[in-house]
Amino acid sequence: MRRYELMLLFRPDLEDDKLQAAVEKVTRAIVNAGGALTKVSPWGKRRLAYDIKHFREASYFLIHFDIAPAEVRGIERGILITEEILRHLVTVLEEKTLGRADDDILIPEEEIPEELEGTDDLLADEVGDDVGDEDEVAAEA
Repeated sequence: MRRYELMLLFRPDLEDDKLQAAVEKVTRAIVNAGGALTKVSPWGKRRLAYDIKHFREASYFLIHFDIAPAEVRGIERGILITEEILRHLVTVLEEKTLGRADDDILIPEEEIPEELEGTDDLLADEVGDDVGDEDEVAAEA
């Protein structure tokens, strides 16, 4: 199962009971598909950046849920035929890593062979003289 985030934009002219019924319809579809709701947050009415179906406002809802990836398409299909929903967006919530992104490819110090110890600490005078200065490169150009 993966964690998803679903943003729903509902028509602003819906009454509160119809709005709650529409949200419940979506959450019921998620649960019926084998998903588990994590969070349902109403964001209220907000102004849109541009008109969507001749509306300048929408009622926003954010839903976090866990579900098998194969079931997401079926949920989106149901959302697309719901007249109360102006727009929706489903995104995958990635797990936050604590360290760097490439930590899994780094070799722990105890696994570095002795002959390679200290080779990453080269000083500038140990580097060969075949590397040109900026002045030399500029003069050659």
